[in-house]
This record gives sequence, structure tokens and C-alpha cells, in this order.
Amino acid sequence: MIEIPESLVLANQLNQVLKERTVADVTAWQSPHKLAFIYGDPSAYGNLFKGQTFERARGFGSWVEIQFKDAVLAVSEGTRLFHTKDEKELPKKHQMLLKFDDGSFMGAAVKMYGAVVGARPGEYDNKYYLVAQEKPAVFSKEFSSSYFKSMIDEEGVQKLSLKAFLATEQRIPGLGNGVLQDILFNSRLHPKEKVKDVTEKQRYFLYQTLVSTLKDMTGQDGRDTEKDLFGNYGGYQTKMSAKTKNQPCPVCGTPIVKASYMGGSIYFCPKCQPLSSRKK
Repeated sequence: MIEIPESLVLANQLNQVLKERTVADVTAWQSPHKLAFIYGDPSAYGNLFKGQTFERARGFGSWVEIQFKDAVLAVSEGTRLFHTKDEKELPKKHQMLLKFDDGSFMGAAVKMYGAVVGARPGEYDNKYYLVAQEKPAVFSKEFSSSYFKSMIDEEGVQKLSLKAFLATEQRIPGLGNGVLQDILFNSRLHPKEKVKDVTEKQRYFLYQTLVSTLKDMTGQDGRDTEKDLFGNYGGYQTKMSAKTKNQPCPVCGTPIVKASYMGGSIYFCPKCQPLSSRKK
């Protein structure tokens, strides 16, 4: 899934490989499926993108946006972006494929669920897309400890679990269940812990750890559970993920636990991340 580290890594890679490239051909909606959402009429994507010259890519939240002179291509969440110069390496199924003037290909293939958006600049008004751009980015000066505290102080937040607080309702766009696991492990907090049971000291440490963990993931070209533009897994070794289930905790050696919670899975160390006494 595209989360904050992946969106930034993918955008950086796109800025390198697509510099000054012009779209020569377009194939849209070759492999439709019910959880792949495409904006508008895919048959119009050829006219939208052909002849367009790449300007820049940017990542925000769970979105990667590719900007051309008069068009925008954006993808989100469970969408894999790929780039290759070898046509034999193209995936058999994809929802968007651009061929460039140098013979290279860049495309999008939805794995589980995700959006593929082709539009004129400023045309796409999906609320999740807009909110992801409007809210402070985690690495910006606006995302300060005081801003984080104001989020915690919002009405109704105190009764939420940390997973619900951090990874739902677009409070922090792009912070999903995937990156959440290591953030909470590094903070020594349990995903089910209620916000109201987290001390002020723990809240500030959570803020610091949230930023530092995401920086670490981004700086190592993403997580080892996710692929980059060229099909390579990221260099950041996740501590709490499907890859480490039942493995010894890197701190104390206790086996890492997987549990179902809020419609998904959580991974944690029961010793390093105990629930507070009020929740036992």
C-alpha cells in the first residue's frame, strides 16, 4: 500500500526517470476490476495525455501525483506504479500505461484497491485527494508538537484507540495501518491503548517517534514490504509486520504477536507494548 514513505520515494524516482519525457502513446483501463477506480472516461485518456511533457511528480499522503503541462495523473493506496524500458517486463494486467518518446513505459496496476485519476489541473475534487494536500505534511514545520497536541484535544479523540486515532479519518493523510505498527512499537505503545490513557510525556514521545520513524522509512527508500518504481523492495526493515510475525522482538526477544483489530491486523510485542493497567 502507498503510505507516506512510498509516496515520497515513488515521486522522487519519477522525477529522475521522466525528466523531459513526452507521452507518445496511452493505454487506459486495459484490465478493469471492481476495486480499481478510474476517474472519468478512460477512452478520453489518450487525448488527455498524448503529446504531454512531464513536469514533475509529488507525493502527499497516500497519493502520488504526476504533473504534465496540461494534465495530471494521480494514483493512490493499493496501486503499484512501475517503470521499465523493456516491454517484456510489463505486468500482464494494468489500469494505466504511458509510453514515452524514449521508448520507456510507466504505468499503474491496482493490486487490492486504489484510484487511477487522469484529469486537467484543478479538475479532480475528490475530498480525500484534497484533504491530503491541505493538511500539514508530517515533515513540514506546520506539523509541530503543538499541532499534534491539538489533534489529540479534538472532541471525541480521547475515547479512541491509538490505531483509530492515528490511522483513520485522514487525521494524518498517508499514515495507514502499515507504517503505524513500527511507529507504535518505537513509542512502546499498544495499538489498542486508549488515547485518554496515554500520559503527556508518552504523547510527546509518540509525536517525536512518529516523525523520526517515517523519516527513517523514507530515507531508506521505503519499507521492505513494499516495492518501488522498479520493482525493488525498500531498504527499511520493518520491525512489526507480516514479515516478522512470531519472530523474536528486536528489543526483548519475545515473539511478535499478530491480532485482528478494527477490520485489519496489528503486530506488536506484548512485553514492550503492554496495555495500561486500566485496559488489562
